[in-house]
Amino acid sequence: MSAESKPLSGLRILVPRGGTWGDLVSKALREQGAQTVVAPLVDFAHTSEEEKLVGALKDLEAGSYDWLTATSATVADVLQHHNAVIHPRTKVALVGEATAMAFRDAGYPITLTPSDDDNTTHTLLREWPEIDSGEVLRVLTLRSDVARPVLTTALIERGHDVTPVLAFRTVGVPASVHIREDVESGRINALLVASARIAHQVAEQFTTLPESTLVACVGSKTQEVASELGLPLEADAEDHPLHEIKRALIETVESVIDPSDTLD
Repeated sequence: MSAESKPLSGLRILVPRGGTWGDLVSKALREQGAQTVVAPLVDFAHTSEEEKLVGALKDLEAGSYDWLTATSATVADVLQHHNAVIHPRTKVALVGEATAMAFRDAGYPITLTPSDDDNTTHTLLREWPEIDSGEVLRVLTLRSDVARPVLTTALIERGHDVTPVLAFRTVGVPASVHIREDVESGRINALLVASARIAHQVAEQFTTLPESTLVACVGSKTQEVASELGLPLEADAEDHPLHEIKRALIETVESVIDPSDTLD
């Protein structure tokens, strides 16, 4: 595929998260012809459940859990920060290519992750035979404070002994003056809005967006919040001239992250 024929050629996109997530999404967008600018609008802070987290990590090291689950790459950072040890008997189920990459980079084991072409929470639940075996499993689920507890809820509904812990909080980060100028001048002509928290940051920090700027929301909840905040979403209409480009942008991002569980 030539540079000219790639669907995102000529598009300069703001990627609102750094780390493994930002690297993975940027790579996928560049492969489709885009230029990317990684400018984190959110960062991660200590959890409000620190005592519960520390206790759960001690139990994890002791082998008290049959499974550990994570749907965010940031969980690997939290485990490393706490020098957490995963007991050899504890299996690890992950959602998302970025999550798996972060766990591998941190040296943690991975037992189960969904198939590459549909790496979502719902796929994990379909492809995880142990959770429907009739045995009650002890599962530690680690997520962010803004995460929808899709996996936690599904496991509880199946009758498992689940310990849900908020492993970290997501907080807003001010964009640099240079980034704000690039966005408001149109030099960055597409904004990737990958969570409801990021939608809030975009609305607060970029109060004057050029009419030509694409605002691409990943996930229905993100789009709902962005609409409530008044972010321009005109290119969602099928008859809009930029609709296909925006759709290609979103589909590219969804190919490497879980849109139904855009947790942080």
